Amino acid sequence: MSHKNSQVKAPLNNDVLAIGISPEAFTPEELASMDLTAEKLAARIEGGWAAIEATGIVGEMCGVSKDPDEAEAEIRRRFAERSFGLATIGSGVRLVPENTVLFERIVNVLVDLQPGIRLSFVTGPENMLEAIRRWLDR
Repeated sequence: MSHKNSQVKAPLNNDVLAIGISPEAFTPEELASMDLTAEKLAARIEGGWAAIEATGIVGEMCGVSKDPDEAEAEIRRRFAERSFGLATIGSGVRLVPENTVLFERIVNVLVDLQPGIRLSFVTGPENMLEAIRRWLDR
């Protein structure tokens, strides 16, 4: 599935900001419930990003805290350095009910900083490239 037939305008540029909760922000108990360690999660994220970079897509990984204020500050710092046409938001942010305020804050900060930014949602590091291509390959 893609957005090829959408009347929504394409991203302003092809630079991607991939936002997700930093592996270090999870407690050992949270990671254990997912059968992960911080190191295993970091390796999955790095592997997903390496696959993206191998295609020539330009962008940055943006690991954030679960604290909405800290996450907002990190995202604002990234946008102070450059603009992004597309942001992906990871499943740890959007699918965990306790992170609803964090998810809302991230979406609203992105829209505030870059009107016209396109958002794409991932279910795990392994499908980040697919999520990005839904907007860039149109």
